[in-house]
Amino acid sequence: MRKFQLLALLGVLLVAAGFGLMAQSRALAQDAPMEEPPYLAEYYNAWMGSAHAAADTEPFRHWDDEGEIPVECARCHSTPGYRDYVGQDGSEFGVVDAPVPTGTVITCDACHAPNAVALTSVTFPSGAVIEMPDGSRSGRCMVCHQGRASTDTVNAAIDNAGVAEDLNTPSPDLGFINVHYYAAAASLFGSEARGGYQYDGKIYQLPNEHVPGLATCADCHNPHTLEIKVDVCAECHDVEEQEDLRYIRMQGSSADYDGDDDIDEGIAEEIEGLQEMLLEAIQLYAEEVVGTPIAYNAAAYPYFFIDADGNGEVDEGETDRYNAFTGNLLKAAYNLQFTYKDPGGFAHNPTYHIELLYDSIESLNQELSDPVDLTYAHRTDPGHFDVTAEAFRHWDEEGEVPGTCARCHSSEGLPIFLENGTTINV
Repeated sequence: MRKFQLLALLGVLLVAAGFGLMAQSRALAQDAPMEEPPYLAEYYNAWMGSAHAAADTEPFRHWDDEGEIPVECARCHSTPGYRDYVGQDGSEFGVVDAPVPTGTVITCDACHAPNAVALTSVTFPSGAVIEMPDGSRSGRCMVCHQGRASTDTVNAAIDNAGVAEDLNTPSPDLGFINVHYYAAAASLFGSEARGGYQYDGKIYQLPNEHVPGLATCADCHNPHTLEIKVDVCAECHDVEEQEDLRYIRMQGSSADYDGDDDIDEGIAEEIEGLQEMLLEAIQLYAEEVVGTPIAYNAAAYPYFFIDADGNGEVDEGETDRYNAFTGNLLKAAYNLQFTYKDPGGFAHNPTYHIELLYDSIESLNQELSDPVDLTYAHRTDPGHFDVTAEAFRHWDEEGEVPGTCARCHSSEGLPIFLENGTTINV
């Protein structure tokens, strides 16, 4: 009997609670009409066609034989690893604590993990910590699309091999260093991230801010399909499809960077010209200075091979990893690979890529009896468009241009002066 009384009491309480909720619901409805929940199927279908959902591809199948993804790879090649990195599993934020099982891709639960809102700054392989212009919106992307090496990585390898004072002698302790794939964030932030190999004594392009509102991953890419928002590009450029982007050339880009007497070609084509010139310099250096011919295949690991027949190509059967790197050769090879592994580098930060390629050629040329001709090539733009000029970079260490100088030595200073009659630190 007592059992039924308790059940009855419970029933009354539930009914009362229900009426209370109904009353609260009506009150809320009168105060502010409830919005319809978002139609998630639209986002799911968009994601399904993206590389993040491509379950049968190498980025997600590479560890099938091992059955688990190692700590150093799990963050970007699995959903459990990403959630571990942001501490969504209760672990420490910013580290992956243990290997994770294979069999997942990058799902909604990765990028939309509640803790991911804390990704407002990103630590790059160089150790540089960079605040994201749009907070965690693009920080979620950049924790993976940053590469895995930097100037610092290359210098450390050379130091550890004991050849820092003898950069033209091969060392068995030097091997090729791969930046990894699609390191778009390393390109975008240029010299701040130090993703490419930056030669001592040279000034490199800072983050490529493009124009206001178009400076981060999510500004230019659909976050679910990952596709480029070509319609946004078309607001300023004469483009209709993605392939057209390669032929864009900004008005300030008036130099002939690859020295081929064509300043009408797209900036992507200028970069390709410099890539060809750098590969030529690498092969000349390997033959003349090292004595072991080298060949390169951007699509085949380990990328640099011993060129047994010396024809400059990776032929069938030429599978031996190149094993005669000098310090100078490693720096140049790293930069060639860096520019190839960000196929969107011509948009992410073209000036930075041009500088890396030009400096690598120039460095190897110093050791060649018949150097690659840079007579008509250019490292940067002339006059007011020279982002490496002392007139614009004098205050790099201070981090801002003082108000007394900003009017003439920054892009923001003159508009501020014209509007207000004075300037401030920028």
